Amino acid sequence: MTTHALATRDVDLALSGPLGSLDAYLERISKVPVLSREQELSLAQRLRDEQDVDAARTLVLSHLRFVVHIARGYRGYGLPMGDIVQEGNVGLMKAVKRFDPELGVRLVSFAVHWIRAEIHEYVLRNWRLVKVATTKAQRKLFFNLRRMKKNLSWLSADETAEVARELGVSTAEVTEMERRLSARDLSFDPLSAEGDEDESYAPTQYLPAPDADPATHVEEHEWEENTQVLLRLAIEELDPRSRDIVQSRWMAGDGDKATLHDLADKYGVSAERVRQLEANAIKKLRGLMLEHA
Repeated sequence: MTTHALATRDVDLALSGPLGSLDAYLERISKVPVLSREQELSLAQRLRDEQDVDAARTLVLSHLRFVVHIARGYRGYGLPMGDIVQEGNVGLMKAVKRFDPELGVRLVSFAVHWIRAEIHEYVLRNWRLVKVATTKAQRKLFFNLRRMKKNLSWLSADETAEVARELGVSTAEVTEMERRLSARDLSFDPLSAEGDEDESYAPTQYLPAPDADPATHVEEHEWEENTQVLLRLAIEELDPRSRDIVQSRWMAGDGDKATLHDLADKYGVSAERVRQLEANAIKKLRGLMLEHA
């Protein structure tokens, strides 16, 4: 039996059967045999030269334990370990696809970058509703700052300077990232509390009501009354036909509003002429209201 066949058989035997939980998954992948350099090289050549899917599968499965080892370093972000492992597996598959056996290095060394890159993207997408790091420099600072902080307290000035020097960034950038890391997401409009003990203090509860200022309410009311008075005075100065057109088109109830054709029949003119009279009347009304204001 060839080296490829032996490796594939061992992997299939180790992962056969249902995987009901993360613990079962971890236990099962620990039984997958580690490939020798010769087996790995043979499989990688088959994948590169023949697009052998079984070879790719064996390479991926035999390195799953390594993904778990890396994923465990991201426990402190409060994200499900199963999801972190899954993202790391995606990175491993990308690495296997791009691996060149002629590089002279083991797949595990080549795959580190791809595994960490996928996990980093997952952490940044899910750790906060609002992204804490958008540039390459901020991402480097985000992951390294959490690792370098020795406790949960704020960094001292000396510690901040030391971190900035070690990561090659300014102290202001370190302080800003530390502030972002210390912040917590808060729902703007959470579900209503069911009891007094569940009283919520969401941002939406601190917004003033639209009518919270009595002076504003009175001012708006007086403005509406004054506008209505000016409109009545202006309408009285229109000629009877223009006044009737405006009132029939704009001041009647929804079910009683006249159409252009209704008014055209009433005055024996075209609908277009009624539209012109209406436009001229509205324009005149605006001018009259400004004069009376």
